[in-house]
Amino acid sequence: MTSVPKNPQLMLNITAVERDTRIGKDALRVWERRYGFPQPERDTNGERLYPPDQVERLRIIKRLLDAGHRPGRVVALQLAQLHELSDALKEATNATIAAGDTASLQKLEITQLLDLLKTHDPTQLRRRFSQQIMRIGLARFVLDIATPLMRDVGKAWASGDLHIFEEHLCSEVLETSLRAALATAPEPSANSRPRILLSTIPGESHSLSILMAEALFLVEGCSCMNLGSQTPLHDLISAANAHRSDIVAISFSAASNPGQSADALHELRAMLPAAVELWAGSPHSVLLRRDIPGVSVMAHLEDVPGQVQRWRQQR
Repeated sequence: MTSVPKNPQLMLNITAVERDTRIGKDALRVWERRYGFPQPERDTNGERLYPPDQVERLRIIKRLLDAGHRPGRVVALQLAQLHELSDALKEATNATIAAGDTASLQKLEITQLLDLLKTHDPTQLRRRFSQQIMRIGLARFVLDIATPLMRDVGKAWASGDLHIFEEHLCSEVLETSLRAALATAPEPSANSRPRILLSTIPGESHSLSILMAEALFLVEGCSCMNLGSQTPLHDLISAANAHRSDIVAISFSAASNPGQSADALHELRAMLPAAVELWAGSPHSVLLRRDIPGVSVMAHLEDVPGQVQRWRQQR
């Protein structure tokens, strides 16, 4: 270890390094003794201070460790060597994706999220969701992560592999993460079309799917008003008029009754102006097979971009 440098303001203490790199303090101290890196300075109180170049090395080391490298293999490497390993890792990942192994990577991510869910740590789960949204974008997160994750959570709960409180925890954290992403997303322009009103009908308390649909609509540049769950039909009509809606989008969960859902759609369609389209998302094949005049029923969120494109082309 060396003495305090001339510009300690650029240094990070061990707590800040742990927060920045996600490498624990104990590991930093062990590596210091075992591998000779990092090599922190000391302040006047004898506390460790880490220069920026060492923090950069530690960030790369953490990425390599997450990819499966062992500390004894990478901790003592110089920055240029670490960059070489990191670049090789990126090339291997890109080659895997190019080879059509995206589904395997997605499956691995879902498995890791399920494992994280079982630790009952909402903060870590929320952080993982936020990282995914930043990495792949909001639309791909909804379609490639959130949708299959909730499907697998439902299967795990049905088979007894998850408790009901864990399913609720996942839904709540995912909803919070989506709301945070929506709050920071660029606002559509005042003239953005179509204008879409989103909700569920009375008796349908599951609001996560309508929130995921809102995210996809926003990515497509639509102007959205989300009323949440269980809005009375007459209030939906009032809101559609106030919002000058082009489309009313309703979501049904797997827990809904297909017959009652169809009746509600018939009633709502009769109440809406003819110029306002009625879209419904439902996992029920029975509802999908029923021909409800004036209602577009979608089985998958993947259908949303195509429906928006269809609406714009027709107008």
